[in-house]
Amino acid sequence: MLTLENIYKTFNIGTITEKKALKNINLHLAPGDFVTIIGGNGAGKSTLLNLIAGVHESDCGKIILDGENITLQKEYKRAKYLGRVFQDPMMGTASNMEIEENLAMAYRRGNKRTLNWGIKSSERSFYKEQLAMLDLGLEDRMKTKVGLLSGGQRQAITLLMASLKKPKLLLLDEHTAALDPKTAQKVLELTNQIVEKNHLTTFMVTHNMKQAISMGNRLIMMNEGRIIYDVSGEEKRNLEVSDLLKKFDEVSHGTFANDRMILSQE
Repeated sequence: MLTLENIYKTFNIGTITEKKALKNINLHLAPGDFVTIIGGNGAGKSTLLNLIAGVHESDCGKIILDGENITLQKEYKRAKYLGRVFQDPMMGTASNMEIEENLAMAYRRGNKRTLNWGIKSSERSFYKEQLAMLDLGLEDRMKTKVGLLSGGQRQAITLLMASLKKPKLLLLDEHTAALDPKTAQKVLELTNQIVEKNHLTTFMVTHNMKQAISMGNRLIMMNEGRIIYDVSGEEKRNLEVSDLLKKFDEVSHGTFANDRMILSQE
């Protein structure tokens, strides 16, 4: 579903703040892979997602999505293939619009625009059915403005919106980091439910080592712009947090103490 070949990305080239964010990234995701990405600050996790989404352009290399070379495609053109959920629950929804209006925007993405904005009863029934799956009681509040909802409710709706059109690739950029632990756990459960139901190929960036181990079928560890560990199957299922800590210690060359404050073990 996704292939990255010889990807490099450098910011502020030729200046004193030059930063080599990604170095020789080679990666292949099969359809249905759910990959968690773990790493400290500056490891390149979010840069990698932004590169796939088209927010940044790579210095060189190829990005191939479902057989199509999208390396030079602009962000707005790639959007029809991708679903994305950001760390900030406020970014994925329009706060001054109703729940059903937000869902309608997501569901109609990529369709030819017309003057007929009204939501049909068949659409409304579909949205209600999808909201009921979240088990948050939002199916009975479809006329509520999204700005009146809690952060967790908004993130759940954003997750639903990102998956309504069954994207070729779902990108989750620390999408539970801004939530309290109980709400974060609920959103993670919804994530698993939605990914499994729709058989979505998924990338999930996280600072939480337990999340990285428990979620998905594959784990990638990044450090200083490189993939330094790629594990799946039985080996991933048998991983412990201590294994990841040991791996970080091996590659950090004495700097892991700083990252320990960033990476969450809970």
